[in-house]
Amino acid sequence: MLARPDKAIRERLAKLESHLENENPLLLDAVVRFKKLDRIAYRMGLLKTSESYATRIPWWPLVTVLGTFSAGKSSFINHFLGQKLQLTGNQAVDDKFTVICYSSQEENRVLPGIALDSDPRFPFYQMSDEIDKVSEGEGRRIDAYLQMKTSNSEKVSGKIIIDSPGFDADEQRNTILRLTNHILDISDLVLVFFDARHPEPGAMHDTLDHLVGDTISRNDSEKFLYILNQIDTAAKEDNPEAVVAAWQRAIAQKGLTAGRFYAIYNEEVAVPIEDETVRKRFESKRDTDIADIYERIHQVEVERSYRIIGALDHIANDIENVVVPKVSAAMSRWMKTVLVGDAIVFGLIMTAMALLSNWFNPWGLFAFDFTEAAVMSSLKVMLIAAVAGTVHFSIRSFVAKRMAKRMETDTLAGSIKNAFLRNTRPIRSVFQPTPNGWSSRTRRLLSAVEADASEFVQTMNDRFTNPSGVIEESPQAEMLKVVETHDESENVAVERKKDNVN
Repeated sequence: MLARPDKAIRERLAKLESHLENENPLLLDAVVRFKKLDRIAYRMGLLKTSESYATRIPWWPLVTVLGTFSAGKSSFINHFLGQKLQLTGNQAVDDKFTVICYSSQEENRVLPGIALDSDPRFPFYQMSDEIDKVSEGEGRRIDAYLQMKTSNSEKVSGKIIIDSPGFDADEQRNTILRLTNHILDISDLVLVFFDARHPEPGAMHDTLDHLVGDTISRNDSEKFLYILNQIDTAAKEDNPEAVVAAWQRAIAQKGLTAGRFYAIYNEEVAVPIEDETVRKRFESKRDTDIADIYERIHQVEVERSYRIIGALDHIANDIENVVVPKVSAAMSRWMKTVLVGDAIVFGLIMTAMALLSNWFNPWGLFAFDFTEAAVMSSLKVMLIAAVAGTVHFSIRSFVAKRMAKRMETDTLAGSIKNAFLRNTRPIRSVFQPTPNGWSSRTRRLLSAVEADASEFVQTMNDRFTNPSGVIEESPQAEMLKVVETHDESENVAVERKKDNVN
């Protein structure tokens, strides 16, 4: 019988489909393809029936703002929104993650962490369980780590902005880092802020380690923008460019030699720059960089669609080209180890039985006398078979568990470890080389999903590009042309009738 997703997952996907039906029909089709991949993953043991690939990725465009305390993160967010939503100051003013969402209500509100933890539409759904994995019992204090703020600014409509606590916080460090890693994985754009007043590597040590050193090897490293904020404080330096250069060298020492670097400041709280030439140079650089950053924020809605379709293609590809080869190779090693173990243990048992039969034989238990009664011979055969079966399945289980401990627990396509353990269950023969759930039909389904993903990308490309250079009219323009042509035809017919009458 085919495994079906749990009721909770079915309801969650139904809500997602209802939201996407009007917001983005193309992504609605993507949900259907994710469901197909789910069925494959259930059979192969990559996912539990309480999981879905569609719930592992965020469907809202996400912009995350990270950095040290007093680096100007909150001021930047307020300036972008055009309203003072976030508290600002030189000290730690927010020691939790703040998820900023759009609301049409005039009054902005602050909602507790449970609003995020209990709502499957947001990227922190059931995050209390993840916090418990770091520190048992801390999940009950979800409000100490998360909060939601609503904003009626149109700038945040259609997306989510996440403001993070500073990285130089000592308390709750492990939980903060776990949440941060989760956010980095699901974000479409990450703005990493540094303080120009303290650009030296010592003050940026934690930020550099966790946000630069850990991201240079990521496939999505292009979504990180590195911003040196409050650069106006360097205007009085003999060589203000040296401040930026020192900051870039500090980042380069962590291995990041390429990327987008910006230097900005908030004009409302800026240090006055008396030298007009210097002021104009700083303002020009600031305006150019801020405009570029704002444009990237604006583009996250487009990038979100490509990210989701890309995830669909990557998961299908990973199942066939990563999971199956790794599970097959692990099964092969497992089979060889089990057979060698069987041979060694059975050899020892048979040797021991032979020795015992020569040394003493009070009940004839170890003797193979074919003249004995058939009943006694059958009992001996059954006893040996039972011992052999017990030994064999004990070896199978021991080897499988030992191998599983050294395997990677989770990948984009799911748990390779669980898939491997599913193939080593007692009901499966040790000589069965094909992973559970893998067949030519499964391969065809994956190929169909990959083809659909490519078609989705082409559809999105058609919305934003036109390589041929041919100006295509919108459906409304085409309809208007049909109406105008129809009217012209009627006018011509009327004129002809008038001519005939005359």
